[in-house]
Amino acid sequence: MRSYGRKNEELRQVRITRNYLKYAEGSALIEMGNTKVICAASVEEGVPSWMKGEQRGWVTAEYSLLPRSTHQRNVRDAVRGRVSGRTFEIQRLIGRSLRAVINLESLGERTVWLDCDVLQADGGTRAAAITGAFVALADAMEYLHSGEKIYRFPLTDFVAAISVGMVKGEALLDLSFEEDSRADVDMNIVMTGGGKLVEIQGTAEGKTFSRQELNVLLDLGVKGIQQLISKQRAVLGKISSKVNYQT
Repeated sequence: MRSYGRKNEELRQVRITRNYLKYAEGSALIEMGNTKVICAASVEEGVPSWMKGEQRGWVTAEYSLLPRSTHQRNVRDAVRGRVSGRTFEIQRLIGRSLRAVINLESLGERTVWLDCDVLQADGGTRAAAITGAFVALADAMEYLHSGEKIYRFPLTDFVAAISVGMVKGEALLDLSFEEDSRADVDMNIVMTGGGKLVEIQGTAEGKTFSRQELNVLLDLGVKGIQQLISKQRAVLGKISSKVNYQT
């Protein structure tokens, strides 16, 4: 029996709470089992200097593990004086994933910061961050659109992410930390609501894997992401209908 008493192809219990923070233009708390991540979307007028005058916006992300989100205390990057390689990689992944589903021209010369802070880590934190950050971003875009700061809703699709892996020869969906630590193959999949792949990160941790096993993992990931996007749709309600799939 897997962690949380679930089947191989079953997600952990997922809960997304919109508008979790009072001051952010968009925010969400996402809980996937014992993994909990707060995602906040902040809108700033202006863009990075290298984009000025291009009449389009930018979406970028920051990610962090709070000190006791893990089994042992994690030292803050600010104290360490540098961002770790893992943190930098995840920040870039979140930014790429959300930029894949937004029309930056419709955003105008504005920057959206997506801050993803892990309150509690039990595997799949980057996947949870991407999935929750989309909800926060959608609310921030609604803030701009309903306030007539932008005249076209910029989101072109939904996006979510999930982890999959091979553990003792079995393909598992949504790995917990304990499962991830034993996985022979560890993979993260990012995909849009329209079924387009944004990113696949797959590594043979313990042993190599075949093309057939890759296909099994991808199919499993697609199933999980479709369920997550259904959760996003449900929690966003009327905003979901504003997503412009024709762009």
